[in-house]
Amino acid sequence: MSEDQEKKDLSRRTFIGGAAVAGVALAACAAPQKEETLSLGPKMTLGPELAPEGEPIRAGVIGCGGRGTGAAGNFLTAGPGLEVVALADTFDDRLQNCRNRLKEQHGAEIANENCFVGLEAYKQLLEADINYVIIATPPYFRPDQFAAAVDARKNIFMEKPACVDPVGARSIMESAEKATALNLKVATGTQRRHQKNYIETYNQIMDGAIGQITSARAYWNQSQLWFKEKQSGWSDMEWMIRDWVNWCWLSGDHIVEQHVHNVDVINWFTHSHPVNAVGMGGRARRVTGDQYDFFAVDYEMESGIHMLSMCRQVDGCENNVSEYIVGTKGSSNCADTIYDLDGNVVWQYEPAKDEAGNVTDTSPYVQEHIDLVTCIREDKPINEANNTAVSTLTAVMGRTSAYTGNLVTWDEMMSSMETEGPEELTMGSYPDIVGDPAPPVPGTAE
Repeated sequence: MSEDQEKKDLSRRTFIGGAAVAGVALAACAAPQKEETLSLGPKMTLGPELAPEGEPIRAGVIGCGGRGTGAAGNFLTAGPGLEVVALADTFDDRLQNCRNRLKEQHGAEIANENCFVGLEAYKQLLEADINYVIIATPPYFRPDQFAAAVDARKNIFMEKPACVDPVGARSIMESAEKATALNLKVATGTQRRHQKNYIETYNQIMDGAIGQITSARAYWNQSQLWFKEKQSGWSDMEWMIRDWVNWCWLSGDHIVEQHVHNVDVINWFTHSHPVNAVGMGGRARRVTGDQYDFFAVDYEMESGIHMLSMCRQVDGCENNVSEYIVGTKGSSNCADTIYDLDGNVVWQYEPAKDEAGNVTDTSPYVQEHIDLVTCIREDKPINEANNTAVSTLTAVMGRTSAYTGNLVTWDEMMSSMETEGPEELTMGSYPDIVGDPAPPVPGTAE
């Protein structure tokens, strides 16, 4: 097979990679295929409120920061017979913080011999007696760790985004295909796809509530995110990893690391992804790192419809975290409401409530583990990695356009050899990165 044909086949798989899970009863397992036009698609069924009993599931956590610790706790509350028995992190203090919290909050006792520290600690963890892996390291590390977990025949929960660059996205796609062939179960941290109000709204739209989709908007505008100043005794690498959300090579920039959630919702509701992007952005007030503060991207789908994408992390500005789609008969906020063409509410999601009026819907952060564990115990297919790789690459395409000032196409992303990060990872100095962390200037690329 020629190299050009391999690229065409891989690009084609981005549309059909989730087909194996279509029609499965759980929401997490119902990944609609991309249609030739933006037509209506299959509906989704809600997952159970608790995973069923079954074989013991022993989890290991790779990446013990806030999200890894949170995901481990979410997993432990998803059903019976669930344990966290191994931890791996670059830094011992983060591992011990996670270990202590899991013991205090969930009674988890994790043996010393199952605690691994270092840049390659994940390799030791994958050799432990586990059958479920939570990958919550900075996104740069996820393609290699996902591939290793698939090779180790583990069921996997991997946080979004899937990667930070085109090469990483294609790696995830290839590993996802291998995971399906091995009957491994994979969920990927796009929790809106497991969230009851989003699923019920999606089903209304698939029933034709707003007609044919004609345009979309996606926003994640918020105040400044956390950051860490360099401390005495930290090497450049230690600082960057501890401050990872502010460095493009580790996070992908916030359009990838955070805004991917909103981009993924539009891809999901339209059964598609953009084929090109024209974006802009800049850096005004960021304290550390080399990223932008804000982006605005015009994405075009294959059908010709456009999605406006906007994200910002700057204090004192208008905030908005939402998605919106417009159709020939009405519109929707994707989360809980359908409007007619005059802006009147014609349908609204009603969450379950207890006698005191408190909403009782399961947290989507727990629900995604419930759905994954259910698929494991009932041997139903679930593999969300390809969908998340596609949405991640969509965000990377927008970032690339904003950084360069150029129109960037999906085909260019699928053939790009661009990679982020240093050529070699050590815990040493990287003056070429931290010495002059100037953000990209559009219009200056050759």
